[in-house]
Amino acid sequence: MAQEIKASMAGSVWKIQVGVGDNVTSGDDIVILESMKMEIPIAADADGRIAEVLVNEGDFVNEGDVLARID
Repeated sequence: MAQEIKASMAGSVWKIQVGVGDNVTSGDDIVILESMKMEIPIAADADGRIAEVLVNEGDFVNEGDVLARID
């Protein structure tokens, strides 16, 4: 079952650190959000492979939005 990586707060997607097919381990940064001129890294909370990236750099996301899925 895919693990969803969700935004912990509202902000703009500043940088995407991974691509589909990349292997990640728990704690690896997946996306960096920018909110109130601060950079907030969003990390994987499981080991696996990136199955899907659901955002693009520059997108605005709300807290709880799914950013990526890990298989």
